[in-house]
Amino acid sequence: MASIRREGSAVWKGAGKDGAGTLTTQSGTLRGTPYSFNARFGDGQGTNPEELIAAAHAGCFAMALAFQLSGAGHPPEELAASARLTMDQEAGGWRIARIALTLRARVPGLGREKFDELAQAAKANCPVSRVLNAEISLEATLEA
Repeated sequence: MASIRREGSAVWKGAGKDGAGTLTTQSGTLRGTPYSFNARFGDGQGTNPEELIAAAHAGCFAMALAFQLSGAGHPPEELAASARLTMDQEAGGWRIARIALTLRARVPGLGREKFDELAQAAKANCPVSRVLNAEISLEATLEA
């Protein structure tokens, strides 16, 4: 069985609320990218784990759908996906509760029913969807 490994790292300095950290990815796309409490729970500068998860989910879903569509003989012209992640505060801390995927797709010659079937399959089976313990919804628009 094949395996793929990817790595990311974080360095945090200081207390939770007053500290700050950096994130780095194996690819170098993120290299010492700042993150902090204020960037995560407010509107401070820098990134945060949740927006990175949202971006990863949107990208994973779009690529999975491109494979689904191409496999069905309908390669897409364009798939524009976004993910809105919601964290809820619960007893004991915060939890990623929901992710709402939104998609605008241009796929020549594909009917709505088949499009919906393939989009739902991609949503359910992309690796990021499968790792998340959250409600995942999808609003998909097939453009002419």
